[in-house]
Amino acid sequence: MVRAFYIRSVAAVYVIAFVSFWRQAHGLIGERGILPAASYLQSAAEQLGTLDAVLRLPTLLWLGAGDQALHLLCITGVTSAFLGVIGWAPAICLSICWVCYLSIVHAGQVFFSYQWDTLLLEAGLLTILWAPMALWPQFVWPGTPPRAALWLSRWLLFRLMWSSGVVKLLSGDPTWRSLSATHFHYETQPIPSWVSHFAHHLPPWFHTLEVVFTLGIELILPLAIFGPRRWRLAAVAGFVLLQLCIALTGNYGFFNLLSLVLCLPLLTSGWWSQEPGVGPLVGPVVGPPGRNLPAMLVLPVALVLFLSGAMNLTATVGRPLGGIPWLQPVERALAPLHLSSRYGLFAWMTTKREEIVVEGSQDGSDWEAYEFHWKPSHPARRPSFAVLHMPRLDWQLWFAALRGYEKAPWFGHFAARLLEAEPSVLGLMFRDPFDGTPPHYLRARLFDYHFSSPDQRSEGIWWNRTELRSYTPELSLSPRGSAGGR
Repeated sequence: MVRAFYIRSVAAVYVIAFVSFWRQAHGLIGERGILPAASYLQSAAEQLGTLDAVLRLPTLLWLGAGDQALHLLCITGVTSAFLGVIGWAPAICLSICWVCYLSIVHAGQVFFSYQWDTLLLEAGLLTILWAPMALWPQFVWPGTPPRAALWLSRWLLFRLMWSSGVVKLLSGDPTWRSLSATHFHYETQPIPSWVSHFAHHLPPWFHTLEVVFTLGIELILPLAIFGPRRWRLAAVAGFVLLQLCIALTGNYGFFNLLSLVLCLPLLTSGWWSQEPGVGPLVGPVVGPPGRNLPAMLVLPVALVLFLSGAMNLTATVGRPLGGIPWLQPVERALAPLHLSSRYGLFAWMTTKREEIVVEGSQDGSDWEAYEFHWKPSHPARRPSFAVLHMPRLDWQLWFAALRGYEKAPWFGHFAARLLEAEPSVLGLMFRDPFDGTPPHYLRARLFDYHFSSPDQRSEGIWWNRTELRSYTPELSLSPRGSAGGR
């Protein structure tokens, strides 16, 4: 039962991830998007040589990266994921999902630079090892997955949770060490929800307890993953509570759901099912349909994945794994496949919120602001839930505010598309003040945002903001179509 639910759940996360990207594909990396995938791949081929570029950037979009190719890639991913949810040829469908999502990650450039994208790839690959070699859908497949697949999934969950705790302490960040991190977190995280406003105004002592609670869950409970069933159930309870709290107070796309799905392998051996345990280490289960992948495939893949994960984990804590001379070349060669990654969220807590306000003008005197769906903009707009959707432009604008204009080269491409009133890019936004007409000038200013007081909130004001400085000079399009300062 757990096996079937786990496989279907990972497939469901794929559905969400593909649909979320599909909504944004043209505006982000389409032919007229902010960072066109076709131009990116062509540039990579020119700089690295075609063969080296293909090996470093394995993506189906080498066959074509226009808008229609993006449509085809998304519909293939969604269809395969949906068939995986209903249980049709799960191993084949999950393999197709993995290839399609890997293709998107490599073509997505800065917009796919998040840990949960590589986490989905790693979890998706492990789920293929869980899947039976069956074609016709069944509610529950007979037999059990290979024990190697089960333990690798638990190993992934351990690395995700424990790394997230240990990086907070090893970073030296004063807010984690003083237990004050959540005094800032709700207000300064990339995309708050309206619940974040209420959480921010909780008493200081409660925020201190939140940090203790978070560190305890991330540093102590992961050790129970490898313990008896009661210990594992305690770990699941803690992980679920933490992820639900994060999901209620912020917008992290499918990350929280995927983290919950990764807890399912802890429920085997008698809980949620009548399974007495799991199958042999790599051997097949007797009795078709439901035969496992061949042992000769599972064992070498499991060994490489375990050692690669160990290398990433030890590197996270500053103790690189040595003594295996053949592993590092293998790791470098396989790195583009994202078989294993380093994890660790919010190692440093931002203590202030600087937001980019983008404005356009027809005469250079009167300026109108563009508004975004989820990132804070107008002080009277209530923060909202993206509900599993990953708004990648909104997220990147949060990073761009932290790094500055010079360290966010994609922002110039974004500005050029606004000056052209490109419909696919305007479709990523909540409000275009010019109703599809190209503005003559564009500028971006940096503001310091703070949550309003509870009294102001009751009057409809959610944010207070103060202008800090210009983020860009005034921009306009030259006759040749490139963005330039005025």
